[in-house]
Formats: sequence, structure tokens, C-alpha cells
Amino acid sequence: IKYYYQNIKRYGFHGISHEYVAKKAAEKLRKKFEKLKIITCHLGGGASIAAIKNGKAIDTSMGFTPLEGLVMMTRPGNLDAGIILEICKKYGIDKTAEILNKESGIKGICRDGEMLKVLEKIRQGDKRAKLAFYVFVYSIKKYIGAYFAVLGGCDVLVFTGSIGSGKPKTRDAVCKDLNILRKTKVLAIKTDEELAIAQKILKINQAK
Repeated sequence: IKYYYQNIKRYGFHGISHEYVAKKAAEKLRKKFEKLKIITCHLGGGASIAAIKNGKAIDTSMGFTPLEGLVMMTRPGNLDAGIILEICKKYGIDKTAEILNKESGIKGICRDGEMLKVLEKIRQGDKRAKLAFYVFVYSIKKYIGAYFAVLGGCDVLVFTGSIGSGKPKTRDAVCKDLNILRKTKVLAIKTDEELAIAQKILKINQAK
């Protein structure tokens, strides 16, 4: 409670994107958004996953900052807080922030923070790039499994973001051997956060 009032709380990010593609998925399935169990994966430079049940987000992988959750292109995702303290001791707060936001995650493993370049390195047989991609996919699978349990099943799994709705390699790798998805519809939907924001503003103005 003491720290809650200092605004140290769970915020979550990519909310507009998660909502937009979840509703689009319901439209594609011709089912009511408020009746579906949906897992949305926004995969880009930043990446997050949301669990949506009966029209409401009940969990999301990012927290107080975008550092929590999935392994990302330059962010580590979930990390033992003790590691952060050790880095701070050696480099100080400012450098630690730079390391965590710009030099970690996939870039920290294979020295490249752009997925297209990572995939090209994989085609060339680069072992570090293969490891980085494996770690990225593994972290996504963990969250999908956890949210599947939290939701009590999943009607539709949605991939979006430049990586999620782009080339199918990541989607295929995530869904491979994930047997819990046998009865789950898997969709790739391009997000449109600008349109979603405009629609919300229009709705607010119409309600005045």
C-alpha cells in the first residue's frame, strides 16, 4: 500500500493493440468478443502478451515498465532482481538502465536487435542467433501456457506486431508441439493503434 500511492504499480503496455486485435479476432470468428477467451501476442521491438476473458484483460506480461515479461529484441524480460542490483553495483543506475533497455534480450545474446537480421544469421548457421531465437520463442510459449491455465482454455490465439503478424517463422515456432492449442484458432492480425485511438476519441465525443 505504501508504494502503491507512489505510483509503483502494474501498468501494462500495448493495451490499445491488444484490444484492437482481440476485437478483430472476434469479428473474424463471427463470435461475441464478450464471450471469448483470447490470448494476444504483440511481438515487435517490444513484446507483450495479454489474457482476455469475456471482453476484459485479466493479465498482461508487462508491468511497471516495459522491461517485464517476454525476452525482447533489446530487453531481457523477466529477470532476477538480484542481477539488477549486481549490475548497478558495477555500472551505476544510468548505465544499468541502458544495458537493460538497449543491450539485453536477443541483442545481448547474438549482438543483433533486429529480427530480420537475426533470421538471416540463422539461415547462415549462426549458433548465437539460433540460441537467441530459441530463447525468444521459449519465453512466448511459457506465457501462452500460463495464460491458457489462467483463462481455463483459449478460443483464439492472436499474433500481431511487426514480428507477430509478419513472416510466419516465429508463429510456427511458437505453435510447434504446443498441444494445448489443438482446439484453439490461431490468427495473425495487423494492429492499427492509430485507428483504435481515433475510434475511442470519436466514441467519447459522440457520448458528450
